[in-house]
Amino acid sequence: MATVKTKTVWFCKACGNESPKWMGRCPACGEWNTMVEETVATGKKNGPAAVSVPGSGHKPMPLSHIDSSVENRISLNNGEVDRILGGGLVEGSLVLIGGEPGIGKSTLSLQIPLHCPHLKTLYVTGEESAKQVKLRAARIGGDDSSCMIYSETLMENIIAEARAMMPDLMVVDSVQTMFSQNVESSPGSVTQIKETAAMLLRFAKETGVPVILIGHITKEGSIAGPKILEHIVDVVLQFEGDNRGTYRLLRSIKNRFGSTSELAVFEMTGKGLREVSNPSEMLIPMHEEGLSGVAVSAMLDGTRPFLIEVQALVSSAAYGTPQRSATGFDVRRLNMLLAVLEKRAGFKLSVKDVFLNMAGGLKVSDPACDLAVISAVLSSNFDFAIPSDTCFAGEIGLSGEIRPVAQTDRRIIEAARLGFRRIFVSSFSSLEGLEGQDVNGIEVVKVADVPSLCRTLFKGN
Repeated sequence: MATVKTKTVWFCKACGNESPKWMGRCPACGEWNTMVEETVATGKKNGPAAVSVPGSGHKPMPLSHIDSSVENRISLNNGEVDRILGGGLVEGSLVLIGGEPGIGKSTLSLQIPLHCPHLKTLYVTGEESAKQVKLRAARIGGDDSSCMIYSETLMENIIAEARAMMPDLMVVDSVQTMFSQNVESSPGSVTQIKETAAMLLRFAKETGVPVILIGHITKEGSIAGPKILEHIVDVVLQFEGDNRGTYRLLRSIKNRFGSTSELAVFEMTGKGLREVSNPSEMLIPMHEEGLSGVAVSAMLDGTRPFLIEVQALVSSAAYGTPQRSATGFDVRRLNMLLAVLEKRAGFKLSVKDVFLNMAGGLKVSDPACDLAVISAVLSSNFDFAIPSDTCFAGEIGLSGEIRPVAQTDRRIIEAARLGFRRIFVSSFSSLEGLEGQDVNGIEVVKVADVPSLCRTLFKGN
């Protein structure tokens, strides 16, 4: 029998690369200051848990002989979660949910089994006691007859209990609190996270039981632990939004069984997370008409169209140096748009403060918002209100031209459905997808550049 020895090694938190000594820069991935010290055991006969996929066999086989039938999916009785997963939870899949503390990870993971009484669920909690989980379940409401609570952190006991119970769904909260006896390090370390994730992956693939993992995130906003954790799992979902607000965005970062262009929207209430089937309702104007500095953008997040209110405030610089501030929008892109307005359209904004805000706490990266940002800035500068039934969808180039954006037809259809009467788009936009669609009542105004936008939008001002 081999003698068990221990040694100290350094692991990279970004890629998991092992090094015998500390280095400022990881030689594998090139990241700086990511090396952490761990104590590992050597001389053991049992190595890391191997993963074998049932049905694949242990010998090489021709690709043409592999069954490519559609995966069996489990509905979670939650339209937003089912859609972002690609139609439901795939049997034997490993799903990782990350997000800021208090944003709703544990609430969602408990809400799923409470609203799915037809699924026998094993809920493993390593952060809370069974009584704390019961109190949260009573607040959320639902049928708890088929949800089993197991307060444990030792992975060997968890896997043994899961194999004996054979649930339809397993939830682990959280992966950073779990540990294995095969690894001589503390819970949450790089080695422990790799080992526990491998054990859960092996259990899920061998038994076909889908597993939902809750993961912590770092202060930089990425999921805590080695990057290999995100490579091991099948699906990575991440919560976004301000935890002091009411709205939460669940974004698909990785999905082996569906698209990563999906976005789910929830509202945090006293009884858990409520699905928001029409996100445009929370992002369009909620104030009286006649206010300047407000424009509505028809944006697209993944494959889902949104209408979001863009708010701008332009005022004289009171302290000499003009300020540039943007909430939910890239401030560098704002500076670029202001430079285009000054250079190509002749507006003197270099001596004025400009503040920009995206309503609803949403972080916007769609370039189609450029046209609405410029319109809101000019509206505030002229103190001229844009009609509330007007929206915008277009990208601004450095020469002042308005460039077409992807899927303009879907943006127009969404604007028409919400009752907008006019939408500004690029003159070069293709509108072939509007054939046969019900878009009567909305006027599509095509503009080529920023000066033509000003003449059309602010005529007579």
